Amino acid sequence: MTSTASASRYARALADVVSASSGAIDPARVVKDLQGFEEALAGSIDLRRVLLSPAVAPHRKSAVLQRIGTLLDLIQPVRNFLRVVSSRRRLTELTAIRRAFESMMDERMGVLQVDVVSAQSLTDAQQAALAGRMQRATGRQVWLRCEVDPELIGGALARIGSTVFDGSLRGRLEALGKRLAAG
Repeated sequence: MTSTASASRYARALADVVSASSGAIDPARVVKDLQGFEEALAGSIDLRRVLLSPAVAPHRKSAVLQRIGTLLDLIQPVRNFLRVVSSRRRLTELTAIRRAFESMMDERMGVLQVDVVSAQSLTDAQQAALAGRMQRATGRQVWLRCEVDPELIGGALARIGSTVFDGSLRGRLEALGKRLAAG
């Protein structure tokens, strides 16, 4: 099984647990807890040695996960999920699992994730206006994930899945150059 397929399978299982909880488990808290664990794992060589080593007994890994869960104040469903992922030796795929989980939960909740890259940082008012326009255009609730790329010169670029809307000055100049070259 490919890493992507495996991550998707684990993410779907976690999304099913969250969805079945009828709101008792907050998806945002699950994401926050997973990110916190990812950061702890990335930041500690000793933790990686213990949790990623096939030589360490599963009961020892489980005990370490329990202690880390307490230290990071992880909710119980995330602790349980991490134990399963660890026992299946899939902790190296945790970032991919979390991203797939976020996408699945967004889809289930009717939320559209839009990646926006702009030449300058967008103000809250600009973000709200852009989100409103995207929401009207798509008919879905929109969450923006904003980044800054000064190479765009001006304007912005929005990406929804594999579709890119290029409203950047750089993109317009490139299009103008192509039209002029074509005659």
